[in-house]
Amino acid sequence: MMLSRPRPPESLLGTEGALTLTPVEPAHDLEAWARATFIDEGALLLNEEHTYLRDARLGMLWCALPNERQGNAVVGLCEEATFIGNRWAKARWTQQIMAWFGDVPDFLLTFDAGFADQADDATFCALVEHELLHAGQKKDAWGAPRFNSQTGRPVFGIRGHDVEEFVGIVERYGVGPAAGRTRALVEAAARAPLICSADISSVCGTCRRP
Repeated sequence: MMLSRPRPPESLLGTEGALTLTPVEPAHDLEAWARATFIDEGALLLNEEHTYLRDARLGMLWCALPNERQGNAVVGLCEEATFIGNRWAKARWTQQIMAWFGDVPDFLLTFDAGFADQADDATFCALVEHELLHAGQKKDAWGAPRFNSQTGRPVFGIRGHDVEEFVGIVERYGVGPAAGRTRALVEAAARAPLICSADISSVCGTCRRP
């Protein structure tokens, strides 16, 4: 049975949420829901593209602070849980992450608490899955999934979008081979959605990173 959709804690909602001294809280129930809904074998909305994430450590967070990039709101962000800095700064970072999750996860996924609370079910599902798809598995020179030779675990990394193209190019030249997977996107858009319609355009922080 699919778990009930998780909600951000009340302390992070409204104007008071952005003013709290602890605007970021771990979302353990959100991780459990995402696994039971999209990742685990037998999940009701199983997406086979997430299969490798069964071996991933995922850390999910709610955040009350608004975020934006290039003038656009950001309500979701997927990052590799790595830190670059001096030893003391890394020690502080690791201590905080360990306090939240008990271990350092492979990926950190952060979601805007206010947006998540107000989003309809389809938009919420699309947002969570979008960020999960950014939590990728690296590939070797031949395009095969990479695995750690010592542990056997997948080698993880941030995954970009399947399609990067200009509308004008498609208008002028169609979706030929030079357009990469644009044809697949156009064909998918022409079909009815497998789950339901949702709009999460321009709200993913991972997409807007340089």
